[in-house]
Amino acid sequence: MRSVLDTLGKPVFKDPKLTIKDVAIKGVPVRIYRPKAPQSLRRGIIHIHGGAGVIGSVDSYEDVSRCFANETDSVVFAVEYSLSPEHSYPLQFQQCLDVTVHLLEHAEDYEVDPARVIVCGDSFGGLLAAVTCQALGQRRDLPKLRAQVLLYAVLQIVKFNLPSYLQNGTTPPLFKRQVLRFGLQILKREISGVDLLLEGGHVPENMKMKHKKWLSVDNIPKEFRKREAKVVAPAPPFQDIYELFELVVSPKLSPLVAGDEVIRQLPETFILTSQYDVLRDDGILYKERLEENSVPVSWCHLVDGFHGALLFANNAFLHFPCSKTGMDHVVNFIRGL
Repeated sequence: MRSVLDTLGKPVFKDPKLTIKDVAIKGVPVRIYRPKAPQSLRRGIIHIHGGAGVIGSVDSYEDVSRCFANETDSVVFAVEYSLSPEHSYPLQFQQCLDVTVHLLEHAEDYEVDPARVIVCGDSFGGLLAAVTCQALGQRRDLPKLRAQVLLYAVLQIVKFNLPSYLQNGTTPPLFKRQVLRFGLQILKREISGVDLLLEGGHVPENMKMKHKKWLSVDNIPKEFRKREAKVVAPAPPFQDIYELFELVVSPKLSPLVAGDEVIRQLPETFILTSQYDVLRDDGILYKERLEENSVPVSWCHLVDGFHGALLFANNAFLHFPCSKTGMDHVVNFIRGL
């Protein structure tokens, strides 16, 4: 599966406008895309690919990375973080954090303006981008990140009965059960009673109340609730499942429930959501949290979009209008930074 995706995602032809080089930063493989046109210091984009933490690579996202470099005239650093199940979380987060810190410390060595470094990720890569930005928001010894770009990102694995999960639970390419299965896989955990997890059985009632204000359906605009399925009754508590709780509610896996003191330190943000995606409401709720904490947010919602839509923005074989629309919005946002 991994090799097939790598083959489909990597363009056949070389790009005459880019210099592409594979390096290692802090022991992490990174592919650098640098525009050949002369310029002093460009903005830098740390590009973190998706794939649920178990598939995906810089090869499968080569087309997207090239597009970012060419269309925004930026130096792109595509991070080849380790995949599960061979490597468990949070190694992937630490690798992305290490690469980002190194770039902030040595930006000019890569012909990058340290004041214009952006962290970008989609799906699981969006989770890694979000937690990396949260970690760096607390640092005072580094230049501040210019922005974060979160594309149909996983932002919490606490609540699986948000309207987007209920409406799109069986909508390809990402199903409701897959989100949980991939989550358990990156943690190297095997849990019986998956249905209990999907109904919230891994979260104690007192903690549900604590996070209710951030995960409430009331924070989601009515137009996204109009097709809401029946509310799922709370699952009975199971103590062995509670062992998962401290892992999943940690900001390292659920940045949506980080404290206000963390959220308000975040840089300007671009969020892209897709209508037909179980992760849609994660992005909408994160947007609400950022705005409540006075973080500037640009939001693009693809009314005809699906999970992974931007992978087809420049695909030679498959074309979807929403893919180009989404990519155009991302590119325009980055150009304005």
